[in-house]
Amino acid sequence: MTFPSAPRAAVQARPTTPTAVLDVVVPVYNEEADLGPCVRRLHAHLTAHFPYPFRITVADNASVDGTLAVAEALAAELPEVGVLHLDAKGRGRALRAAWSASPAPVLAYLDVDLSTDLAALLPLVAPLISGHSDLAIGTRLARTSRVVRGAKREVISRGYNLLLRGTLAVRFSDAQCGFKAIRADVAAGLLPLVQDTGWFFDTELLVLAQRAGLRIHEVPVDWVDDPDSRVDIAATALADLRGIGRLARALVTGALPLAELREQLGRAPLAAPPAQVPVGLPRQLARFAAVGVASTLAYLVLFVATRGALGAQAANLLALLVTAVANTAANRRLTFGITGRRHAARHHLQGLAAFALGLALTSGSLAALHGVTAEPPRPVELAVLVAANLAATALRFLLLRLGMHHRRP
Repeated sequence: MTFPSAPRAAVQARPTTPTAVLDVVVPVYNEEADLGPCVRRLHAHLTAHFPYPFRITVADNASVDGTLAVAEALAAELPEVGVLHLDAKGRGRALRAAWSASPAPVLAYLDVDLSTDLAALLPLVAPLISGHSDLAIGTRLARTSRVVRGAKREVISRGYNLLLRGTLAVRFSDAQCGFKAIRADVAAGLLPLVQDTGWFFDTELLVLAQRAGLRIHEVPVDWVDDPDSRVDIAATALADLRGIGRLARALVTGALPLAELREQLGRAPLAAPPAQVPVGLPRQLARFAAVGVASTLAYLVLFVATRGALGAQAANLLALLVTAVANTAANRRLTFGITGRRHAARHHLQGLAAFALGLALTSGSLAALHGVTAEPPRPVELAVLVAANLAATALRFLLLRLGMHHRRP
């Protein structure tokens, strides 16, 4: 028997108010027992905790029990509830139809068993309402998620997500959790490209979103497995494997218009940093700091080793001179990416100028300390030198960057 793929309205649901912000779709198939408690609990939660107008859409995809009648009764009872009936099965088909027909700017769905704690619903959709993110998913695999389920489902879920990482290079953590949301404008661009009409629908949508450069927000959830779940694990796993293969081929062959999708939906490139923050500065600071730590440790070792024989000022001079030369060479290569002998002499002269400043700071600090007490404790002496070296290090970075950065090839 062939079923028509186009959806038809089962009842004349009350029109969604123009101010409705969120449409939560509950896709169902033969759920006459669970549908009523689910929708009433969801409606009560949204009424009490959601600060925007909302709509709940029951998407009945070809149920053969009393599900449709229950949905119609709920729509008659609760003003925010509407019903959509499809003559063909498939969760993906139901979501596509409900989301495509909804006028709400933010679209979501959750499973009828309400395995996911509804307290995560507002954190799920808030980044979409604000415009910060494009899609949002609940994840059961975050360290802060709290999940109750059997070992079999745990292994299958983690194995599936590892498979996605290995085959499709996904960066999101949980493709299967039945708790997701999307902005309507993003859905309008992605849904025509999603081919799957079953359980792989979520994964395909997320992969396309990631490849389009969209921002996917993840919310750790509390999740309790439904022992009465009717999902055929074996059939779903085979369908998922076929979907992964089909999608991987499309990505490899270029069958998907990813460039156009990225141009249409993707976020614009970050603006160039302002003149006060030159390109490469954060990385240079990190590398300069690493070189500085190593130089400071070497300086302290040399100072302590020669302090007894040379005295404080002479030991400071020797240790600072040796480490200054090594510091300039290391920063020239590692921090500013300059190799070869060209301008090396000039750079070392600049390093020696920085050395002179550092010597003035450290020697002056030592002189001030010894002026206060003739025999200061060694830890105090070292602490003063470290503080003076930190100030000298900041000056060294400014001088070296001024002299070297614009000469980088």
